[in-house]
Amino acid sequence: MAKKAVASKKTSSKARKKPVVRTFDGTDYKKIPAWKNVTQKQWNDYTWQLQNQIRTVEELRELIPLTDEEVQGVRDALARFRMAITPYYLSLIDPANPVDPVKLQSIPSGQEAITRSTDMADPLAEDEDSPAPSLTHRYPDRALMLVTDVCSMYCRHCTRRRLVGDHDAHMSKAIIKQQIAYLKKTPQVRDVIISGGDPLMLSDEMLEYVVSQVRAIPHVEIIRIGTRTPVVMPMRITNKLVKMLSKYHPIYINTHFNHPKEITPAAKEATERLANSGFPIGNQTVLMQGVNDCPHVMRALMTGLLKIRVRPYYIFQCDLSEGIGHFRTPISTGISIIESLRGHVSGLAVPTYVVDAPGGGGKVPVMPNYTLSASPGQVILRNFEGIICRYNEEGDYSSSCGRHAECSDPRFAPKEGPAKMLQDPDMLTIGPTPERKKRIGPKP
Repeated sequence: MAKKAVASKKTSSKARKKPVVRTFDGTDYKKIPAWKNVTQKQWNDYTWQLQNQIRTVEELRELIPLTDEEVQGVRDALARFRMAITPYYLSLIDPANPVDPVKLQSIPSGQEAITRSTDMADPLAEDEDSPAPSLTHRYPDRALMLVTDVCSMYCRHCTRRRLVGDHDAHMSKAIIKQQIAYLKKTPQVRDVIISGGDPLMLSDEMLEYVVSQVRAIPHVEIIRIGTRTPVVMPMRITNKLVKMLSKYHPIYINTHFNHPKEITPAAKEATERLANSGFPIGNQTVLMQGVNDCPHVMRALMTGLLKIRVRPYYIFQCDLSEGIGHFRTPISTGISIIESLRGHVSGLAVPTYVVDAPGGGGKVPVMPNYTLSASPGQVILRNFEGIICRYNEEGDYSSSCGRHAECSDPRFAPKEGPAKMLQDPDMLTIGPTPERKKRIGPKP
């Protein structure tokens, strides 16, 4: 009898249990009248999010209040660049705040229609370093594959706006095959970054085709995927997607949070799903006027990222792309932000501040000066508090470089620059190669 009673109790409990609908969004999206009849199941479906992207000013005005000046600004911007905003990301905007950081990143501004003297169509010269269609090979051991021109949201600060959002197309298999063919015949490439657009806009099947082709190349050790979907459409990080990608480890994920407001329960769920499946996640923030050009905001962002298992990786100086001059800050702003982070928060929360040098010069790290002077036997340093100290050095040091097996591995030998000079006593001067000189142009 006792066993029957227990069984009856379990059955009754199971009968009362209701299915739980998982909500990605930490906001009440139904506060927007146009979405009051949208079910949670629809909202949490990334295909619904894509089907309901906001692309016109008329759609935008139905969802968020805009002044006449803002409407005209959107129209002016859309004459040059396209707009696409996911409902999820739009729902994070505070309509009462005219300079809401999410709004600034997603809703076009009339400032985008202004051409500045410093603007460049391709500031990073990616097209110049392209030995195969939509593939950039700039650094010796790394290559960048652009596999789509599509994003779930077209960020207003995008550096590739000459390509992204232009015609909403993925690269064909024919182009992917040309990229793969180049990688196969270039053994020095050990690290491949898959980007776009956003590669997670490909179907799971097409994405697996790309990743599997890269993973099959023997000399490719690391695959990186650059995506902003955990920020602007976290419901794209499905169990199915994560399970598929897990077959091709090691894969690193680089994402793009710019403000602590973007760290929602939805984003946390997406990043933790990736982290729990073995994907290290790095974050690349763009420094933008009005969005995050404040040491307090950056501190909140960087420490907040660590709580959702995302490692701050880079802070980028805003590039010289066309139509984004209103976002750019002086480089001194970025240096002061690093000064406010170094020593004041965990080293895990301190990214590297870089300027992606115009003309294809690559990422140049910029930071406060902590080395005040150096002379034989001593170096004068300062710490984050401004305390100055002397580090004494002994004179009997002898480098072990040249005695290890790795020293004879050609993959690790520097081919140019100061690193080459440090190991080659016959190299007395450094200058750009003819190919590099042609690309970066004459001195100003």
